[in-house]
Amino acid sequence: MASPSELATERSHSKPLGIRCWEYIKRAKLSYKTHQAVVLIITFFAYTTYHATRKTTSIVKSALDPQSSAAGFKFSWRITYLSSPAETQRRSWVLGDGWAPFNGSDGTALLGQLDVAFLAVYAIGMYFSGHLGDRMNLRIFLTVGMIGTGLFTSLFGVGYWANIHSFYYFLIVQMIAGLFQSSGWPSVVAVVGNWFGKKKRGLIMGIWNAHTSIGNITGSLIASTLLSYGWGWSFVVPGLLIAFMGILVCLLLPVSPESVGADRQEEEEDDAVDSPKKNKEGVTEPLLGLHTEMKENAVGFIEAWRIPGVAHFAFCLFFAKLVAYTFLYWLPYYISHTAIEGKYLSDETAGNLSTFFDVGGVLGGILAGHISDRLDARAITAATFMYCAIPALYFYRSYGHISLAMNIALMFICGMFVNGPYALITTAVSADLGTHSSLNGNSKALATVTAIIDGTGSVGAAIGPLLTGYISANSWSAVFTMLMAAALVAGLLLTRLVVAEVAARISETRSQGRSQSRSQEPELNV
Repeated sequence: MASPSELATERSHSKPLGIRCWEYIKRAKLSYKTHQAVVLIITFFAYTTYHATRKTTSIVKSALDPQSSAAGFKFSWRITYLSSPAETQRRSWVLGDGWAPFNGSDGTALLGQLDVAFLAVYAIGMYFSGHLGDRMNLRIFLTVGMIGTGLFTSLFGVGYWANIHSFYYFLIVQMIAGLFQSSGWPSVVAVVGNWFGKKKRGLIMGIWNAHTSIGNITGSLIASTLLSYGWGWSFVVPGLLIAFMGILVCLLLPVSPESVGADRQEEEEDDAVDSPKKNKEGVTEPLLGLHTEMKENAVGFIEAWRIPGVAHFAFCLFFAKLVAYTFLYWLPYYISHTAIEGKYLSDETAGNLSTFFDVGGVLGGILAGHISDRLDARAITAATFMYCAIPALYFYRSYGHISLAMNIALMFICGMFVNGPYALITTAVSADLGTHSSLNGNSKALATVTAIIDGTGSVGAAIGPLLTGYISANSWSAVFTMLMAAALVAGLLLTRLVVAEVAARISETRSQGRSQSRSQEPELNV
């Protein structure tokens, strides 16, 4: 066994270089709270850049494939309304011929294939990433993933200047980018889970998870703004941004309190009110703040699947993410091909307008996290949001074309109900299940559980955009019917957990009532 001095030396060398420099300048160790703030800020901006690079494809779709389904969407009317003949000629790469091979009659289907290839590799890679994340340095793992993502996102854009028109070039680049992107989510959730106990986890992670929507908004604005300079820039700039952020992660991100010698006592005191939490069998549930000197072994893939609740939430996320990612990849395209007040919007305007869906998503994630904390009922909250998403989707499709204000309002509401449960399941629920009582305090399951849940969800995320690419060519109403059905199934999959939570709440209420009655008995006797 290593001596305390050897452990201190090893811990010092494992500290990120930026943290060491910070402490050298300050001439004092950083407090636990400071480390927590650093973790939240760095992981927030890290995953913001992940989503910024992921969003660009949806913005550039109309530039690559401006005339697909022209008859169905009456695209020529849109050109007449938007531009003078001279302006149309000057921007012919956007509004004219598009970009081969995506400007043919099968352009929409080819773009859908790019989406499904990216997300399929992302989903498969997620399972391996979770397995690796629990077995290696998460800071290095995340850095490699971010720089790799930046490189291959940029290579997609390089196709513009290199005049590449091979579908297989774009397909391979997207697939490799998806593989690198899969490193992100299990890593950031595991790191945040290492630093924060269960107290107010839903609210904290709900606010923190705003990076998903902020990333989508940032990606939309960057890609839309740069379209006029050439669609390649819409990929290269976000690619450089995530690579730069990857370097900051390498320099500043503390993976766990143990890795930097931080004192967990502050966190343990804050969680004292909530810990220990008992389950039905009376076994205490260890929180992330539990300190142990024992060396923990990473939990296996099959063992993680067997944790109560993992399968339910994983399959629920399959359908929830199908809805969310269909909007992520196709909403700007849908807006630009739908007449609002009888007029069609430009690609840039449609991309900017689509950000209101993500703004609603920010509020939805925070509300879902806060409500689930107050009720101590993750499943009830997630299922309720999914059921509310059904009428929201119906009203957006049916009445979103009436006016721009109506479109924005209904889009915002859709974002709130669609992204709320998606955010809750991928953050607080994953962290809760990654520290379930059945693990006996082993925290080496966070990345694996997160990867299982989000990886399963990502399969749905791949299927939704793929189906939309084919179905939308005939009917967008059919697309929305598919999304409403998916939201319904997502809610129903949580029925067993909802019933269990309702039963627990009723039992708790009755128990409190009996306790109050007993406490009042002596007073009545007097």
